[in-house]
Amino acid sequence: MHIGIIGTGIVGAATAAWLQRDGHSVTFIDPKEAGEACSFGNAGSLSPSAVLPVAMPGMWKRVPKWLLDPDGPLVIRSHYLPTVLPWLMRFLRHANEREVTRIATAMRGLLAPVFDAYTPLLQRANAMSLMRQNGCLYVYSSREAAQKWSWGANLRRSLGVEMQELDAEALFELEPDLRGSFGFGQFAPDNGSTPDPSALVKAIYGQAMKDGADHIRARVTGFRKTGSRVDALCLDDGHEVAVDAVVIAAGAWSGQLTRMLGTKVPLESQRGYHVTVTDPGITLNRNVMAVEQNIMVNPMSMGLRLAGTVELAGLKAAPNYARAESLLTVGRTMFPRMRPDPHTVWMGHRPCMPDSMPVIGRAPKVENAWLGFGHGHVGMCGGATTGRELANLIAGRAAEVDLAPFVPDRFGLLP
Repeated sequence: MHIGIIGTGIVGAATAAWLQRDGHSVTFIDPKEAGEACSFGNAGSLSPSAVLPVAMPGMWKRVPKWLLDPDGPLVIRSHYLPTVLPWLMRFLRHANEREVTRIATAMRGLLAPVFDAYTPLLQRANAMSLMRQNGCLYVYSSREAAQKWSWGANLRRSLGVEMQELDAEALFELEPDLRGSFGFGQFAPDNGSTPDPSALVKAIYGQAMKDGADHIRARVTGFRKTGSRVDALCLDDGHEVAVDAVVIAAGAWSGQLTRMLGTKVPLESQRGYHVTVTDPGITLNRNVMAVEQNIMVNPMSMGLRLAGTVELAGLKAAPNYARAESLLTVGRTMFPRMRPDPHTVWMGHRPCMPDSMPVIGRAPKVENAWLGFGHGHVGMCGGATTGRELANLIAGRAAEVDLAPFVPDRFGLLP
């Protein structure tokens, strides 16, 4: 079959690579180059342990305080509040122990095979150096401080995630430059990261192109259908692309496209920021999640990246790079010996569903349209597995992951 893939982020690139392994021909449709949107600026985590949703038990109590802090972990632009309020209320309804346990269990199934799903793609692209499995650290100021997050850590363990507790000296033996701000850690040895998420996406995409894929640099504006099947994709340059099937993997822009196929999904952009310090003067060997600060720190090929925060402002508002600079301010307190300059800043659109789980499956009203988006904060973690499972579904094979929690119509009829 000839399959059109809308999107050249990690989900689109991985889906194409897995589909080609089944002998399908693929055409990317995206005005951007591969790996240049959210796949460019994320924290680079490849973590089977990243199963906890954003909405955690008791979060609703902290939201008002966060909203009063312009440098806090959550900011909602005032003009956007009326638009996002229904989504936010739906999001908070999942912030209870029963829902979090359900969601984490489903996400464990999706994220556990992260390295198995990436390995054949990166081996073919001769890019295994872009994936490292050397564990990650969750760090805290003290063992006592870590107790505030013990429920989530114990949930991870109950789902099979290994979490080794480290006292201060054991922590500093692994990462000497954590000395000063942190006194307790949890080491997840099965986790990993990429030193360059954009390069990883480009490597998989580049191999797909070598294997015969095409890339039309245009924007999809509609679908030509016959009955319940898509025959062609309508482009903003007036042309059409005939397809036998289509995969929507356009990240935060996927909701607009899915709506054209008759299905409305509650997709929102949780805008994230990063700052990358080019020559920090300190050394980290692996991903570090500073839990109290809600910042992930990853040593990358281009420098030390600090990523985090959530901003709700939609797809059109201009970035507020003060959010990125505030990450640097916190980073300097975390790493007193870090040289902050030179550094770069970035903002990107994390595609998020209210339950922190992606949409993976066939479009409810279309026989030959498939959806893969909404991975939120774990797009790099779940991208390759999502591509593999979409290829399984399109081929009519049994899924290797329980996809029932990720079905596109799980939210029912939306207004």
